[in-house]
Amino acid sequence: MKDIMTAPFMTEMIRTTTNMYNHGWDERNGGNVSLLLDQNEVAEYLDISAVIRDIPTGFDAPELQGKYFLVTGTGKYFKNIQYAPEVNLGLVRLTDRGARAELLWGFADGGRFTSEFPAHMMSHAARLSVNPENRVVMHCHPANLLAMTYVHELDAKKFTRTLWQMCTECIVVFPDGVNVLPWMLCGTNEIGVATAEEMRSARLVVWSQHGIYGAGADLDETFGLIETAEKAAEIYLKIAHLPLLNTITDSELWQLAHHFNVVPREGYLEKE
Repeated sequence: MKDIMTAPFMTEMIRTTTNMYNHGWDERNGGNVSLLLDQNEVAEYLDISAVIRDIPTGFDAPELQGKYFLVTGTGKYFKNIQYAPEVNLGLVRLTDRGARAELLWGFADGGRFTSEFPAHMMSHAARLSVNPENRVVMHCHPANLLAMTYVHELDAKKFTRTLWQMCTECIVVFPDGVNVLPWMLCGTNEIGVATAEEMRSARLVVWSQHGIYGAGADLDETFGLIETAEKAAEIYLKIAHLPLLNTITDSELWQLAHHFNVVPREGYLEKE
């Protein structure tokens, strides 16, 4: 059996979480990431019949029964993952209609998955129902997007249009837009349900005064999705207090959409 530390999914998880910390998105133990894995790729590196322990999840997700996830741990610092992945990460399999997680590797200090695990799993279920290729859910605290929720209307259409107009590539990278939730208590099933519902129509969901959730096909794509929105938010904050002399018009946004063969969220642009 191969060494799990050589697995591409492990290498990418370590690289991505380290990069997220270095970007300043995941201070202290802030943020969490979960990656859906295929049974066959897990079985190359682990005896999938050897369960270390069971961990209650506190929710039901029958559509994720038997699914495997590599996930960050609760109270863990992203800066430490590269040095002790077996302590800060865990690989689990959901059983009992999602009510329990069987730990197959990791959380070597007796830890468990992130407190946002319910929100992650509900979002996974929502995105898989829309696009079976979406295998990553990523939560972090990008400073500019967070700051934007203090000074911008928390309306998904208006928030999205502002970001689209800040940087030419935005409508190409997230044509489905950005959904926005008002402040809610984190670490609860309630915010998990609300986030999952918003994930059905967009791969980015902003948690006001907190951070953002992103979903994508792989770790690179999801990181890039958040990175692009965060850059747009940074530009917005640099110019929001200044007279706006120029912008990217709806006509120009349509040009971008046609050229790059993407479909903008319906109703978010003026008709051509």
